[in-house]
Amino acid sequence: MDYKPLDKEFYNTDTLTLARMLLGNIIVNHTPQGFTAGMIVETEAYLQNDPACHAFRGKTKRNAVMFGPAGHAYVYFVYGNHYCFNIVGNKEGIGEAVLIRALEPLDGLELMFRRRRKADKITDLTNGPGKLAEAMAIGREHNGLPLIEGSLFVARGWSFPSSAIVCAPRIGIKKATEKEWRYYLQGNPFVSKTYHTRGG
Repeated sequence: MDYKPLDKEFYNTDTLTLARMLLGNIIVNHTPQGFTAGMIVETEAYLQNDPACHAFRGKTKRNAVMFGPAGHAYVYFVYGNHYCFNIVGNKEGIGEAVLIRALEPLDGLELMFRRRRKADKITDLTNGPGKLAEAMAIGREHNGLPLIEGSLFVARGWSFPSSAIVCAPRIGIKKATEKEWRYYLQGNPFVSKTYHTRGG
């Protein structure tokens, strides 16, 4: 498949809409070890007025990327053992981002398995934010980079109707847990955790 980056106009929308629009598109990363790609099957939106958002209390050195242009990578280290890959949303000056929670592996599976030695089946490769960052070799060096060019980018994939998208409460957080700002493709086996709730 010929992967072509999405243009910057794709990201010119509000963050909740972006979280849904990203589903079906493809994360691509070229590294010295090889090439990997995976389709986005699960996302979570984080808005500036949201107590679970890193930008809730304002701009800091750690979250500064969130206040920059949409379509850039926001990568942070969490729990002392893995990275989380986010895509900045909304207008510049507003601290918001979409966490990429799960991918469906498409290319470079052998390399992904080498990186994710604990994974014994394909559905365990990228079904979680820390897992996908490890499998795709996404780390601190990607923080702040534009995702419309370079070795790490988002490519155009497939679009899905609203009826195929599940809206669910976010997971792994302690604040604003009632907000249904997690989106995933219904029935996809690579989603980190399914949740029976309303559709698109």
